[in-house]
Amino acid sequence: MSFREINSKMVEARLAPGQRLFSQRGAMLAYTGEVSFTPNMQSGQGGVMSMLGRRVAGEAAPLMTVEGSGTVLFGHGGHHVHVIALTGDTLYVEADRLLAFEGTLRQGTMFLGSQGGVMGLVRGQATGQGLFTTTLQGHGAVAVMAHGGVFELPITPQRPVHVDPQAYVAHHGEVRNKLSTALGWRDMVGRGSGEAFQLELSGHGTVYVQASEEKL
Repeated sequence: MSFREINSKMVEARLAPGQRLFSQRGAMLAYTGEVSFTPNMQSGQGGVMSMLGRRVAGEAAPLMTVEGSGTVLFGHGGHHVHVIALTGDTLYVEADRLLAFEGTLRQGTMFLGSQGGVMGLVRGQATGQGLFTTTLQGHGAVAVMAHGGVFELPITPQRPVHVDPQAYVAHHGEVRNKLSTALGWRDMVGRGSGEAFQLELSGHGTVYVQASEEKL
């Protein structure tokens, strides 16, 4: 794995010739060696549709392509950083919480409502979350950002997990997600957090939750 956590807010990535990383613009703190940083207008390996998804969602940013030979330190805005290792499965992560990932992973975009139907889309819009979630698939490491640290909650068939959508960071495994509300539509006006909305995750896997509802 290329990433090593230096402290709660910084990760180190080691690059060898022929390797590639993708990072959020502005995430590089320092580096040693012969390392280059170039904007990637296609946003990783997801291609034009992936980039389009990020644009429609209002999520910034062409990613930076990082190549060469050396060591790079990544962090962003003083946010807590958490490293997730993938071994062939798919990670679903909010795009604005993605700090950096290895080039061995294939990037894509999932419509938030693809598992929750049209109402899921409407509720996703109302919560202030993006309508698109980034997917990363394959073998490699991902560094994600969060407010106040990240806690991993196991999801089992006997124990679905309900998460405030604004506290959600990422999940992986054989998991189905569904946005629901415990309030009537009239009661939800002006409410965007877990008092009104819940993201229900069921199946078998792990969900990563941040310690604050604040958006990055």
